[in-house]
Amino acid sequence: MAKQRESRWVKWVVSRIVRFVLWFVVKPEWKGTEHVPAQGGAIIAANHLSVTDPLTVAHFLYIGARRWPTFTMKDAVMKIPVVRSVARSTGQIPIKRGSADAVKALGEAEKALVEDGSSVIFYPEGTCTRDPELWPMTAKNGVARLALTTGVPVIPVAHWGEQNILPYGEKKPRLLPPRKKVQFRAGPAVDLSEFRGKPITATVLDGATRAIMADITALQAEIRGETPPAEPFDFKKARQRAAEAKRSEPGEITRTPEGPTADSNADRTAEDTEADNGKNSTGA
Repeated sequence: MAKQRESRWVKWVVSRIVRFVLWFVVKPEWKGTEHVPAQGGAIIAANHLSVTDPLTVAHFLYIGARRWPTFTMKDAVMKIPVVRSVARSTGQIPIKRGSADAVKALGEAEKALVEDGSSVIFYPEGTCTRDPELWPMTAKNGVARLALTTGVPVIPVAHWGEQNILPYGEKKPRLLPPRKKVQFRAGPAVDLSEFRGKPITATVLDGATRAIMADITALQAEIRGETPPAEPFDFKKARQRAAEAKRSEPGEITRTPEGPTADSNADRTAEDTEADNGKNSTGA
């Protein structure tokens, strides 16, 4: 029997608050919910458009697919008293980036999947997409590793529309009517049979990760009715190119009353640039 990870009454209150708020802002369209297993552990792998999409993804999973959404959440978010209490009462998983606790958090995610039969949501990209056309980027290998070590299915989920509510980099959401159309599409479990049963090497993880992201991208292409790029946007390489270009420029950093110019931040670590949301900071 799977363990009940959440407080029933807190779930009831939180779900109704979220549904009430989203009703005024979002006009959802959900397809493919039948692909989400009705019970048992499942990895829900989704693209990441906006800091608002954890709410819409959770809404899709809970109302559309009838599964309770479990996220991994940044430890910084878990330090907020009210948020911490609600997150713990709803079964969310705290994680500290770049520490031994990150490994512990992945262990907690594995336990939630295997022992508790939870549906755990991950953003494989690890951060909101920086692709100029908002296609899914290259991803980290955490989801592939969990899938191959646990054997649970990976359900690809693509969505489109949250960028019209709060585009990445903006602080003021667009909440005025009309309600924004947000489309979701889930697909069958990603076929990882080619990689299962093999030693967990970088090559195997890279291949499995590409398979997962290819399915997510294909689903988003169906929603958008467009052709995705032949190669996904590589955020790490783009940042490296920007940093190299900055270092090759003569002169000192130009400062404004607000601080360094945007280009002077090109050498920030991935941890800094990815601190744009409170969910799935593992990149798993």
